[in-house]
Amino acid sequence: MLPADARIRSSRDFGAVLKRGRRAARGGVVVHWAPASADQRAGESTEEHQTTPSGAGANSSARAGFVVSKAVGNAVVRNKVKRRLRHAAAAELPHWPPGTDVVVRATPKAAERDYDELHRDLAEAVKAARSPRSGRPREQRGRP
Repeated sequence: MLPADARIRSSRDFGAVLKRGRRAARGGVVVHWAPASADQRAGESTEEHQTTPSGAGANSSARAGFVVSKAVGNAVVRNKVKRRLRHAAAAELPHWPPGTDVVVRATPKAAERDYDELHRDLAEAVKAARSPRSGRPREQRGRP
């Protein structure tokens, strides 16, 4: 089970991760990886010496959120997929840098996969999303 401070629950937080995060898909999942922002990393040294509420800034633990749409299946199937993904994310969470937000979106294929396959899909998708892309940065693509 994920602790409360390790879960993304607000719609605004989900939207922020989907907007600024890098995306990677593997098997039955699509992962949106949003590392701590530059503002959070810059303030990290000053925040260490201040008393901050739990869950604020880059010193907070990594967080995960889950999206399982009706396309995956009925309520029983969706909840089973969500439980499996939550368990897999709890196992991976200690390996993620503090302040990182990850949204895991299940695809319809996730309903056909068992826990081991979903865990492997999640780990591979996170690894792909964490690695920097090769080639030119996005803002330079298409320009001469």
